[in-house]
Amino acid sequence: MAEHSYTIGVQPDLSLRDLVEIVESGGTIQLAEEARRKIIKGREFLESEIENRQDPVYGINTGFGSLCKKKIPESQLAELQENLVRSHACGMGPHVPEKISKWILLLKIVSLSKGYSGVTMDLVRTLVDMYNAEIYPLIFEMGSLGASGDLAPLAHLALSLMGEGESWKNGQIHSTKELLEKEGIQAHRLVEKEGLAILNGTQFMQALLGESLSKAWNLLNWSCLIGGISLDAFLSKYEPFHPAIQKIRNQPGQKDIARTLMDILDGSEIGQLEKTQVQDPYSFRCIPQVLGASLDSLRYIQAVFEREVNGVTDNPNIIPDEGLILSGGNFHGQPLALVLDFLAISMAEIGNISERRVFQLLGGKRELPEFLTSNPGLNSGLMIPQYASASLVSYNKQLCTPSSVDSITSSNGQEDHVSMGANAGLKAFRVSQNLEEILAIELMTAAQALEYRDKPSSPRIEELIKEYRKIVPSLERDRFLHQDLKKTVLFIQETKKDLGL
Repeated sequence: MAEHSYTIGVQPDLSLRDLVEIVESGGTIQLAEEARRKIIKGREFLESEIENRQDPVYGINTGFGSLCKKKIPESQLAELQENLVRSHACGMGPHVPEKISKWILLLKIVSLSKGYSGVTMDLVRTLVDMYNAEIYPLIFEMGSLGASGDLAPLAHLALSLMGEGESWKNGQIHSTKELLEKEGIQAHRLVEKEGLAILNGTQFMQALLGESLSKAWNLLNWSCLIGGISLDAFLSKYEPFHPAIQKIRNQPGQKDIARTLMDILDGSEIGQLEKTQVQDPYSFRCIPQVLGASLDSLRYIQAVFEREVNGVTDNPNIIPDEGLILSGGNFHGQPLALVLDFLAISMAEIGNISERRVFQLLGGKRELPEFLTSNPGLNSGLMIPQYASASLVSYNKQLCTPSSVDSITSSNGQEDHVSMGANAGLKAFRVSQNLEEILAIELMTAAQALEYRDKPSSPRIEELIKEYRKIVPSLERDRFLHQDLKKTVLFIQETKKDLGL
C-alpha cells in the first residue's frame, strides 16, 4: 500500500493524469476543507427548504421517473431513498473489473465534493472511508441507458454504502456488511435526496472513459514505437515523414506523429541504406496521417472527459448561493456517449493499420522469409498470430457500431431520449483491451523481422528490443506462442510510454 495521500476538492480541476495517478498509486484520499464547507452548506440549505417549502421537489418528496407526480409524506422520505436504491440495484451481465469499480467510487466522491447534491457530510465521509479501506462496490455491466444517470450501476454503489450487497476487497468478492464491520466502518443510513444523489450521475460512463482513454494514450505511444520497428524491418523509406509534407497538410496530430517517428528512428543505420522501392504500402507511409488523426481525437476526447469529471451530473441541483433547487437534465450522458463512440473508432484504426503491417512483414517480401521463419514449411513461424490479429481487428470494427445514435424510451415515456453511453463505454473498454493484443502481435512480428537485417536500427529501438528479448526470445523454431503473446501484452501494459504526444 502506497503512502501517498491525495486531497479532493481543491483547485485546479483534476486532470486525467491526476485521476490515473490516484487510482493506480494505491494511495488514500481526503476531502479538502473547502469541499467539506460546500457539502455542509448545501445540506443545510436543502434541509431548510424541505422544512419551509410547501410545493413538491422532485426526488426529495416525490416519486421517481414517471412517478414524479406522487407526493411522499415527510415521515417516509428516508424510506423513499432506501426503496429507490434497492429497486434500482438490478444490474445484469458480468461484473465490471475491480479497477473500474474503484474509478466509479472515486469519481462519485469527486462529484459530491462540489457541494451541489445536498448530501450529508456523513455520506461522503463513509464513501471516503470505503475507498481508503479498498472496499469497492460490486457493479454489473448492464442496466444503464446513460441518461437518468447510470441508474442501475450506481444503485449498486449506493447499496454498498448502505452495507448491503457485495463488494470487492483485494481482488475477492465478499459481503459488504462483513467488510465494513471488519474495517470498523459504519454503514450509512440514507436521508432525503441522498439515494438520488448517488444514482443520478454519469460516473459509470466516466470510469469506463477514464480507464479506456488512459490505456489509449499508452497504446498510441506504443504504436509509434512499434511502427518504427516495423518501418525499419520492412526497409521503409523515411521520405513520407519529412516535415515539409506534414506542414502543407496542416493537421497538428499528423505533424506530431511524423516528428515522433523521426525521433524514434534517429541514428538508425537501416535508415541510411539506399532503398530501391518507389513507394511503401499505405500502412507504412501513412502512419502520420492515420495515427495523427487518432491523436487529435484523443486530445478532444480528453477535454470532454475532464470537463465532465469536474462538473456536476446530479439532479435536482442544490445551489445554496443562489437559493435555488433546480431540476434539469445534467445526468444525460450524451457528451460522453459521443466521445466514447469516437474513442472506440480512434483506437480501432490504430489496430487496423497495425494488422496490415503484420500482414506485409509476413509475406516474404524485401528479403524477409515467409512468416519470418528460417525453415518455412516445417515451421509455420508467425503465420497464425496474423490470423489472431485479423480476428481482433474485425471484432473491433463490429464494436465500433455507434451506441450514441440509439435511444429506447423508458419510465412510461418520461425518459424518452437516452444516450446509451454506458453501452458505448463498455464497447470502448473492450476495444482498448483488443488493441493491446493487436499491438503485441505487431511487436512480436516486427522484432522478429528486424533480426533478418544486417544493420542495426536506431539506438532507441535496439534498446527496446533488448528489453523485450529478456521476456520473449527470438523464434528459431515453432513453439507455443500463446504464452509469448501474453508476456508481450504484459510488457506493453507495464512498460508505460510517454513520447510527449
